[in-house]
Amino acid sequence: MARNLVIVESPAKAKTIGKYLGSEYTVEASIGHIMDLPKNDIGVELKRRTFEPTLIVSPGKEKIVDRLKKLAAKADAVFLAPDPDREGEAIAAHLKFQLLPAVKKGTPVRRVTFNEITKKAVKAAFDHTREVDENLVDAQQTRRVLDRLVGYQISPLLWDKVRRGLSAGRVQTVALRLIVEREREINAFVPVEYWNIDAVLSPAKSGQEFTARMVGVKGQAIRVANGVDAEGKELFLSNALPDKEAVDEVMVQLEKATWRVRSIEKKERKQNPKAPFTTSQLQQQAAGRLGFNVRRTMGVAQRLYEGIEIGSEGTVGLITYMRTDSTRISPDAVKEIREWVGKKFGAKYLPASENVYKSKKDAQDAHEAIRPTNIGFVPDEVRKYLSDEQYRLYKLIWERAVTSQMVPAVFDQTTVDIEAKADVSYDFRTTGSILKFDGFLRFEEEVKKAKAARDAKAAAEEKKLAAASADGDEGESSKDATSEESSAERRLPELTDGQALECGKIDPQQKFTQPPPRFNEASLVKTLEEKGIGRMRQSLTRFRNAIM
Repeated sequence: MARNLVIVESPAKAKTIGKYLGSEYTVEASIGHIMDLPKNDIGVELKRRTFEPTLIVSPGKEKIVDRLKKLAAKADAVFLAPDPDREGEAIAAHLKFQLLPAVKKGTPVRRVTFNEITKKAVKAAFDHTREVDENLVDAQQTRRVLDRLVGYQISPLLWDKVRRGLSAGRVQTVALRLIVEREREINAFVPVEYWNIDAVLSPAKSGQEFTARMVGVKGQAIRVANGVDAEGKELFLSNALPDKEAVDEVMVQLEKATWRVRSIEKKERKQNPKAPFTTSQLQQQAAGRLGFNVRRTMGVAQRLYEGIEIGSEGTVGLITYMRTDSTRISPDAVKEIREWVGKKFGAKYLPASENVYKSKKDAQDAHEAIRPTNIGFVPDEVRKYLSDEQYRLYKLIWERAVTSQMVPAVFDQTTVDIEAKADVSYDFRTTGSILKFDGFLRFEEEVKKAKAARDAKAAAEEKKLAAASADGDEGESSKDATSEESSAERRLPELTDGQALECGKIDPQQKFTQPPPRFNEASLVKTLEEKGIGRMRQSLTRFRNAIM
């Protein structure tokens, strides 16, 4: 019979850890929190302003608590192993409070934490147990009391004015205010008209065309007033003219202008890799690149953290703990990543020393950044064991961690200033950028090459089918030019100072400034982080419903 009881939050986590610990341990799940404030009362002492909370066993958790008490009474040792954050520490404290009266005298009740669910990390954690950290418990309890003080009084207002079931709390209330203020900004927004003028140019008697934008007249930058900022400072739209009348005056001159290259500036530009993911950065990137909302991102990340069956390896936690504000990763992980990069891509992709990233000034830095637990579990090699959403999120996390320890990408950037000489001199400018060394962009470049190859193959097949039809000319017009166009946008023809240019087309474009966009989940998460407010617990959809 097992002599030791281990308690975690979730059955999935219990299953993974149970395989690592063996038959001497019974691993059970509390299914999240077992104690909370009562639902039918504020549950916080206000009369004497002690703010002492009244905690009760959460409704529906009575049977779980009774079962854990019975198991604890038979155990020689009890280990509390919820997640390594404030919520986890509070769960551990509540478990200890409930189980202490039930355990045999002298039975140790110890706290166990690990940042990743791997056999090595779990075994090491059980060699370094500790007491429950009351400071972390107090921090969680303070947040919970604040949520109750705010939410218990505001939620009924929402039920009365909007819809029953909506809740408001410490973060939700501020988030809702941000959304309302943004909506007011949008409603009060007055668009400003402005015009850009682009010219399609090419070297005289040459082929390759490129586009340049008008940026000034006689060396003076053109710009359009665009209101003031919050501090009353004037704002301007650069490289723009205010109205059609001003544009028509310029167009008359440009029609008879002679064009030449005034100057060429060439320089090398570096693009640095980004730090491994924090929670908010993962949520933002998953929204932008994968289309995941916050709830989906964190749900998938939780499963990757708690463990996935990986063939003969058994159940493995693929990523480290996914609630963190730190950008650091362990020295062992850095070493593992650098060894993998050196072996896979060669020494030229490795910086002389490890890349170190600074966390935000107010970061708690309690846990590592989100990273793979084993860099050897390459996403494409373990894909067959993962669902599509698990694979996509794991790939995002894995690549971000790996590229964080690679060298910068290097671009050759060329800026060309052009003069259109008529009655006065009009200034145009264009910039071209060519990737010289891919560096940390190696993965992105491989994806682009694979896509270009697929597109080229599809275009060839389409052309072949068109040629087999009544008239083969159609195949030529349906040729996929995506890769060619994107290349042309980045590359400039060979140009020299003073070189004459021919103008093929002048393109005036009327535009209007746009109101600030409405928040999506990712942008709201980013704003909340920037303001140091915290994480959203409600979905953005519910907030939107509240203000419609």
